[in-house]
Amino acid sequence: MPNTIKNIASGACHVGAAAQFDPDSDSDTGPVPSPCIQVCRISAVTGWCEGCQRRLEEIGLWGGMSEDDKRAVWRRIHARRAQEKITHETH
Repeated sequence: MPNTIKNIASGACHVGAAAQFDPDSDSDTGPVPSPCIQVCRISAVTGWCEGCQRRLEEIGLWGGMSEDDKRAVWRRIHARRAQEKITHETH
């Protein structure tokens, strides 16, 4: 069962406009979208939400962050997703 949940969360994080957000794009000048996809479960291994790949601190502070800080969180999310993909491909 845990693998099923993990597979759903992994697939869900790559759908929707927010999942495709590029924090470094000049064309994305509006408000930074939340990465939340309503799959909220913190991994005991990584400490990240399995849905949006944010840490609890990032989730809690999101509403009060500046747009620049939110973009920094998105950069970390992309790095985490890339690392997770590499880890899954090598196992």
